[in-house]
Amino acid sequence: MKKQLTTLLLTLYFGAATATGIFNVRDYGAKGDGKTLDSPAINAAIEAAVSDGGGQVLLPAGIYLSGSIRLRSNIDLHLSAGCTILAAPASMKAYDPSESFGGFPEYQDGGHTYFHNSLIWAEGQTNVSITGHGMIDGQGLTKKDTEKAGIVQGGSIGTGDKAIALKLCRNILIRDITIFRGGHFAIITTGCDRGNIDNVTIDTNRDGIDIDCCKYITVTNTKVNTPSDDAIVLKSSYALKQAVPCEHILITNCLVTGYKLGTFLDGTYQPEAVNWVCGRIKLGTESNGGYRNITISNCTCVWSSGLAFEEVDQGRMENICVTNIAMEHVHHYPIYITTGCRNRGPKEVTQPSSARNIQISNIIATDCDSLCSIIVTGMKDEPIRNVWLSNIRLTFRGGGTKDLVKRDYREQGTNYPEPRWAGPTPAYGLYARHVEGLHVNDVTFRYERPEYRPAMILDDVREATLNQIDAPTEPGVEQIVRF
Repeated sequence: MKKQLTTLLLTLYFGAATATGIFNVRDYGAKGDGKTLDSPAINAAIEAAVSDGGGQVLLPAGIYLSGSIRLRSNIDLHLSAGCTILAAPASMKAYDPSESFGGFPEYQDGGHTYFHNSLIWAEGQTNVSITGHGMIDGQGLTKKDTEKAGIVQGGSIGTGDKAIALKLCRNILIRDITIFRGGHFAIITTGCDRGNIDNVTIDTNRDGIDIDCCKYITVTNTKVNTPSDDAIVLKSSYALKQAVPCEHILITNCLVTGYKLGTFLDGTYQPEAVNWVCGRIKLGTESNGGYRNITISNCTCVWSSGLAFEEVDQGRMENICVTNIAMEHVHHYPIYITTGCRNRGPKEVTQPSSARNIQISNIIATDCDSLCSIIVTGMKDEPIRNVWLSNIRLTFRGGGTKDLVKRDYREQGTNYPEPRWAGPTPAYGLYARHVEGLHVNDVTFRYERPEYRPAMILDDVREATLNQIDAPTEPGVEQIVRF
């Protein structure tokens, strides 16, 4: 009797483990030859798995030419080692039509508004995952924001826009895959709840990972090379037709670079020759809902712009914690915190953008652009409140001239929040304006060429504390810190 019971328990255990099976796309007609359009077969395998209650849809080694793949609940799309999903060209018209936005005014780019014309997409699904050591090659995707209000709604331009787009999904997982040439966004999650992007490698020609209006999302152990746009970026747009915060997000143990497209994957790591290189970790610019409880830690940024925290669309940015960041070959700035009144949203909203409780510590950055090291700028009637900067070591190229000290640095106002368009700051190390509660401790600045700007300028800054500031100056520079 005991032996029969043990056998029964083992049968029940293994029966439960295999209740949701593996659905090989080749059993549904996929060829994997790089010539046959395989997305109909892949979608057929997904539907079969859904009918069985869920399971793993397996893509064995091969090249799968594909249009839109529609993920469903309880499906793991598994890309085996040696598998490549190759995005079909626009001429094949293999992508789903972009959905109608319902006639609501758009306050964000088309890439944040339409999702169904993506290579892989899901909307309103639960327990969806994309895993495996295979690759997505978005060769046929566009990196342009081709969708505009009133032009494409409900129609199709025949072009895939994003590699992976997940909207209003719960319990999502993207793990181990590689994405090359991801289109407008390699990965975008909008309005998603609980998920992890882990051990993903991205080498793309526009944004890497966009997390928009989401909560309880982690990005871990991931490498993102984006020479032309942002690498890992949080947003809180109006894509859900209301202001939704992006909150409770963790980004840790990640690597961000701005090498020439494709050279991160092939291992040659060639610096981009153009002046504009991005590849940064950023909050913004779409920021209607604001950001709350964001932690960024243990990341490395090479040949990229620095950390950017931008709230310009009437949301609230608060409780931001950044620590243990190493940067080398930094374009334009290593640290940038700003609020503004671009106010890209409904006119009925009257509250100003705001930011408070931002802590940045344990930062080392070398070969920084001489534009400025740290910029913290609020608004005259709504200052940024409570910023802590501690244990920071910055070395930059220097070369600032005396005439820059008297330069009238522009107010953020309605301008697009990009420091390179505002030009050099009057200080070489820290420029702060309209701040209430600025606490700087144990900060070291160094420069390679003579620098004739003061190390710090505090303009309309109240309740400031400065401790252990190590900042050299050239002969003739009368003040290290100007108020």
